[in-house]
Amino acid sequence: MNFRKLGIDEDIVNILNKLGINEPTPIQEESIPLIKDGKDVIGEAQTGTGKTLAFLLPIFENISPKINSVQALILSPTRELALQIFEEANKLNVAKNINILAAYGGKDINAQIKKLKGNIQLIIATPGRLLDHLDRKTVDLSKIKTFVLDEADQMLLLGFKNEIETILKEVPKKRQTLCFSATLNPQVKKLAYRYMLNPSIVTIKNEKITLDSIKQDVVETTDRKKQDALCAVLDQDNPFMAIIFCRTKRRVDNLEIALAQRGYNCQKIHSDIPQGKREKIMKSFRNADIQYLIATDVASRGLDIEGVTHIYNFDIPETPEDYIHRIGRTGRAGEKGYTCMFVSPKNENTLKDIEDSIDFSIPRREI
Repeated sequence: MNFRKLGIDEDIVNILNKLGINEPTPIQEESIPLIKDGKDVIGEAQTGTGKTLAFLLPIFENISPKINSVQALILSPTRELALQIFEEANKLNVAKNINILAAYGGKDINAQIKKLKGNIQLIIATPGRLLDHLDRKTVDLSKIKTFVLDEADQMLLLGFKNEIETILKEVPKKRQTLCFSATLNPQVKKLAYRYMLNPSIVTIKNEKITLDSIKQDVVETTDRKKQDALCAVLDQDNPFMAIIFCRTKRRVDNLEIALAQRGYNCQKIHSDIPQGKREKIMKSFRNADIQYLIATDVASRGLDIEGVTHIYNFDIPETPEDYIHRIGRTGRAGEKGYTCMFVSPKNENTLKDIEDSIDFSIPRREI
């Protein structure tokens, strides 16, 4: 199967080929024809399977640059994800030349308002900032044809249910609704069915496939010796680019100070860091100017950074889903990846849950 057979415009297919994307992933293959047909779709597939292009490509097919109104709205739970979707959309836009606005907090709202006075055709937004624009009457969603809820499980987890419902009141009842999520839990289903018309469900189950390209290890340690254990592993591996995950913002802060004092080239990212600075850090990391990115789980959702060779779970993830999301930042697009998790005795039950979930006993690494 190729993108032409899915009815994707030749100019866009050429852009995809230049980006090294030659054939659709399973979620794209199944979703694109349904979305192009105007059907409501619920897509369930884990991060790293190409969900973003699964909805962006048909949206680009259906949007007209000649119509001066907002025709599609993509709602995303975090600024990072909104920015990433915006960057993907801009790559495709070389062929289409539509006006796209990224509306998220931390960016100058007046600049966004100024841009909205032009004819915006696609908005990629976080719920809070979009509501801000709706309150100020700077955005008109009354002519939207397609509404996308991306990472719906994260949206609900972050408590955005009321915001989503308020936004949906501003969107036409007759519209196409797309809901993409890594997990279709009962809350996501309830939300989706409430606002969708006979949705087609596309489920791509490929956790094993994704994990096949990632070598996994566990280092058994104690809380007191964990930092030394991490440094010993970093010195042995000397990865090209790595993400180190911690449980809380405070633990990210402390680990960054400790690693920087030991001379490691690292930066931290979490939701308390101002947006402008976060973007700079992410840009430096993408350019491989930073070797280690120390992050909370906010960075594990949907972030697609080429070249991440290693993932270190300094703190064990709370759920098996979080583990899969975190380690899914490596071993992408056919590349090999490596992940190492630091486990103290109190984490044994959580580790067992993770191993049961992925049906794999993770080898222990000796330092």
